[in-house]
Amino acid sequence: MAALQKPVLLGLRDLPVHGCPAGPGAWTASKLGGLPDALPAVAAPRPVCERCRQPLALVVQVYCPLESSPFHRLLHVFACPSPRCASGGERSWKVFRSQFLQMRKKEAPDTQENGLAAEYWCEGADDWGSDNEERPSPQLTLDFGNDSNSAKDIDWTSQLQDLRLQDTVPGAAVPVLPGVPSMVPQFLSYYICVVDEDDYSGVVSLDHAHSLLREYQQREGIDMEQLLSQSLPSDGNEKYEKTTIRSGDKIFYKFMKRIAACQEQILRYSWSGEPLFLTCPTSEVTELPACSHCGAQRIFEFQLMPALVSMLRSADSGLSVEFGTVLIYTCEKSCWPRNQQTPMEEFCVVQEDPDELLLK
Repeated sequence: MAALQKPVLLGLRDLPVHGCPAGPGAWTASKLGGLPDALPAVAAPRPVCERCRQPLALVVQVYCPLESSPFHRLLHVFACPSPRCASGGERSWKVFRSQFLQMRKKEAPDTQENGLAAEYWCEGADDWGSDNEERPSPQLTLDFGNDSNSAKDIDWTSQLQDLRLQDTVPGAAVPVLPGVPSMVPQFLSYYICVVDEDDYSGVVSLDHAHSLLREYQQREGIDMEQLLSQSLPSDGNEKYEKTTIRSGDKIFYKFMKRIAACQEQILRYSWSGEPLFLTCPTSEVTELPACSHCGAQRIFEFQLMPALVSMLRSADSGLSVEFGTVLIYTCEKSCWPRNQQTPMEEFCVVQEDPDELLLK
């Protein structure tokens, strides 16, 4: 019997983030751009590029508590916006995981670093919130798409009364760790909302995607219907086994076909699921490094999508990041040592765009 496919949630750009939200209303929101928000008792990450040693810009912040875990959980993905580091690969990217035990009055179980029974992103998160409050719009968290009430009981209205305004522009001065430059580059910030891939796919036209595929077919002389009908891996009964098609082409167009239903997706989330490769996976993917703290294996959690590239803009148009897709891998146990006060670094794989013209 085939294994059940993990659900996939899609992140879409939503309303812009105005000012500088503070408190739980900030760190329970998922967003692109801006500055990283910090969980209580955990410092906000302020990484620098391994190539140019300049501060990295926040690409996305994802609030993603796991089912059956008492921890708030926040992931930050950073990249170097410098043109000279555009092809820097993983050396110009950083991923950090922060966690905060929600049940402050109860002792955390001794097995908190053991494996979690997590299957779905944020499912059951409503069990952790206040019973008397409601979350204001547009402070959108990335919630499991089939449960529209999963975050209904959280409200941080009182926290919003003391907001301080700050323009979201590159180079704004922010508190930083010792030894890190005080000028941190920023992309314009937007909230991220979520849809279930299965629910979204039936209402979007595929005409544009088919047009792009036809353009490639004309340029490369490849039979597109023939290409897309083939499965990876082969089911042993290939209809076009005599046709020679490069493996990279098949992977690329499986990617294009899968995202065609929702071309504006900027993020795909599937905890312990399967990534959607844009190019042939390298040894970086097949030989992932273990968690540097507990030694557990890392698993796929989410990936950044090509549509995000054009949305990463700064107020003065001086910042940019180029990529095809970025695969984010995190500790399978989501370990978090007691009294940990700094974010834990995770792992990412950057796949470059194999055909930039086609994806734009």
